[in-house]
Amino acid sequence: MPTLPTRPAEFHVFDTSLRDGAQQEGLHLSVADKLKIACYLDELGVTFIEGGWPGANPNDTEFFVKAKELGLKRSKLVAFGATRKAGAKASEDALTRALVDADTEYICIVAKSHDEHVHRALRTTLEENLEMITDTVQYLKSQGRHVFVDCEHFFDGYRANPEYAIQVVQTAHDAGAEVVVLCDTNGGMLPSWMGEVVEAAAATGANLGIHCHNDTACAVANTLAAVEAGVMHVQGTFNGYGERTGNADLSALIPNLQLKYGWDILPADQLADLTRVAHAIALVAHQPLLGRQPYVGASSFAHKAGLHASAIKVDENLYQHIDPSLVGNDMRMLISDMAGRANIQIKGEQLGFDLGDRELAARITETVKAREMEGYSYESADASFEMLLRDQLGVLELPFEVHSWRVFTEERDGINISEATVKLTAKGERHMVVGEGNGPVNALDGALRDALKVPFPEVGEFELTDYRVRILDEGHGTDASVRTLIDTSYKEFTWTTVGVGTNVIEASWEALMDSLAYGLITHVL
Repeated sequence: MPTLPTRPAEFHVFDTSLRDGAQQEGLHLSVADKLKIACYLDELGVTFIEGGWPGANPNDTEFFVKAKELGLKRSKLVAFGATRKAGAKASEDALTRALVDADTEYICIVAKSHDEHVHRALRTTLEENLEMITDTVQYLKSQGRHVFVDCEHFFDGYRANPEYAIQVVQTAHDAGAEVVVLCDTNGGMLPSWMGEVVEAAAATGANLGIHCHNDTACAVANTLAAVEAGVMHVQGTFNGYGERTGNADLSALIPNLQLKYGWDILPADQLADLTRVAHAIALVAHQPLLGRQPYVGASSFAHKAGLHASAIKVDENLYQHIDPSLVGNDMRMLISDMAGRANIQIKGEQLGFDLGDRELAARITETVKAREMEGYSYESADASFEMLLRDQLGVLELPFEVHSWRVFTEERDGINISEATVKLTAKGERHMVVGEGNGPVNALDGALRDALKVPFPEVGEFELTDYRVRILDEGHGTDASVRTLIDTSYKEFTWTTVGVGTNVIEASWEALMDSLAYGLITHVL
């Protein structure tokens, strides 16, 4: 076993999702969004939440006003800003005053540590840049604030002029900064390069932090390398949000520190909230969480290959690096043409069916593989797999029987209108409904629901939340077979069904019927 690093007596997890993360392309957070995310981060228990730049951004200024009412229990709020302008005094600088007015106990300021940036961006001298750092830190401390300093472009600056980069760290430390953060602003570092640079900065006697971007896909690895070299403060964003390719992902970094190093970062019950919080933040940010995201993604502990399933049937941990429940996730068994008997047996057990009979499990496995060859995708449609499983086991009791359906589209006064007719029997009564929609699938969906609302009023609460179509044999052009996937929700439940046909209407009808039948069987009857 490798020698694991020892946890420093004081260690910080610093979240910058609301500031650096919000700079991601396509990500727009309102003040209300930021307040919600801050509450989620506080529930989890990160040490610090960087809320934004008061004075420079009206929304951020408003955020700090409203954040006072949140009553954060576990986390401390941090206002972000910069050193005062060249040639001015910190006490007279408007943006520096705005940091004080934000009324946070902690403030983090960014300072230039790359000599070229001092000359070309700040347009001042190296000596003046150091004075800007000293003046700003000392003024903020005189106002009773704890101060952190982010050394922007530190690693590039160190390569270009190591003496000056270290001098910036020393200056911030001597001025009273409680943590000096080494920033890989361009994200160009690699893990093996970290140790020597961090150790050189540590010689100043400063408490060091690390802030990594993911441009080399090494943000988490670089952060861990810096931790092993002695930093006691790690910065990142949830789900890796941030400019360009993002920042170090705290939803991976936190469990790595806690479960791999064995450090106390969060209480065990809070770590088990990690997946829930990651998904909740993604929902607020309107950024779909990647299924393949480590620890918290839907595919993090999903298994498809039959070889894996056979081993997992003996011991779940044989193909899992941790118990998924430690981070609030679950093991999932995927059903596909790669599935073996063990996949089917495990999935059946998860759904509450006994598939211990090897011949029965083998028969169902062959049925699944044959259906997958036709174009069905059961790994994406658990509800349709359960319906297939019930049918194969002889326990599928459909709550309704469809006798016929038809749909047509016509143009009326320049507007395309679709009309569908559905005839079915439910609870011993025959129903016929005609429905209209803005397309044939929408018309069929409306007619089928209307026909079922009389015997099953709960259907009115079923909501079609997503609809996807894929052409299966693209070389056939418009006469190709298609697969449709439909997501449906009811109360807190969501399920997915699949349909395959020679045209999109046929495939959609199959997925629609499966969706409503499954919802009724599992959540109503």
